[in-house]
Amino acid sequence: MRPGPRLLRLVGLASALLALSGCVFVTAPFGNADDALRETTIRGEGSAKILWLPISGFISDTPSRQAFGLIEQPSTLAQVSRALDRAETDDAIRAVVLRIDSPGGTVAAADEIYTRIRRYHEATGVPVIASFGGVAASGGYYVGLAADTLIAQPTTITGSIGVILVGVNTAGLLDKLGIENQSYTSGPHKDILSPLRPATAEERAIVQRVVDSLFARFVDVLERRRPDLDRAHLDTITDGRILAAPDARELGLVDTIGHIDDVIDIARDRAGVDNARVIRYYRGGHAPATLSAGLAGAAPQAELGPAGSAFERWLAHSTGPQPLYLWRGAELR
Repeated sequence: MRPGPRLLRLVGLASALLALSGCVFVTAPFGNADDALRETTIRGEGSAKILWLPISGFISDTPSRQAFGLIEQPSTLAQVSRALDRAETDDAIRAVVLRIDSPGGTVAAADEIYTRIRRYHEATGVPVIASFGGVAASGGYYVGLAADTLIAQPTTITGSIGVILVGVNTAGLLDKLGIENQSYTSGPHKDILSPLRPATAEERAIVQRVVDSLFARFVDVLERRRPDLDRAHLDTITDGRILAAPDARELGLVDTIGHIDDVIDIARDRAGVDNARVIRYYRGGHAPATLSAGLAGAAPQAELGPAGSAFERWLAHSTGPQPLYLWRGAELR
């Protein structure tokens, strides 16, 4: 039986998307040309400062692209690194608050950001507090482990401790369409995780060893950074499940539950000051007016609608199979 026109159109669209995922995007002059970091005071007064550092969305070490690749924004890793580089030169900064609202992201980026935050703390002695927003799961929680104090909102979703490496097998569909895999490789495992053929038992074992190694890294960091963790429930904590804030506190994943005002009070206490200005860094000419404002200095996004937004999300995640510290339930937020 010949495939119907609708199926052929869908396959054609999928092929076009796969082709696009390998394209090189050239950054057009719609981004923010003024890339310097500036400082603005959000609240409070005094000479001491508390840096409010948002870490939101998909955590990556590659720039994000909007408007079909025409607008490029720095990666999460670049944003955090630049902010901490500047903070390290400012002796008035007495505490840093990581405001994390993220389902996670790539293993490499989450680990690099964690390491960069720890290096900042060790170099300066400045206390670091993690404030969890709506979601601080998987890689988002991993980054939070770099902080000395972890504070969840009452409605935070956290946990999802584990690794996922997504793959698909389209060989059956290709057979129905009369399409044959003609890949050439230098070795039997060079095309491991190829979507064009089923995985062998040996390949499954190879991939699982990689996943297990990265998972062991996550658990090691968790145990070292959370000495009061309820180890009697470690298997439950690390089976990938998400947790509500009260359960996370009971199991030792967070220290306390509170809102933004509570976080700032705790930051002042850790800094040993009665008064402090809460500051944010920003790029461009538009400073954020609140702690919850989006990334300041970001170029305006095109109005693409749901279809365009979904397409851009697809592009962002289509660089090929890679291990993720990611809660998949939140990836399309």
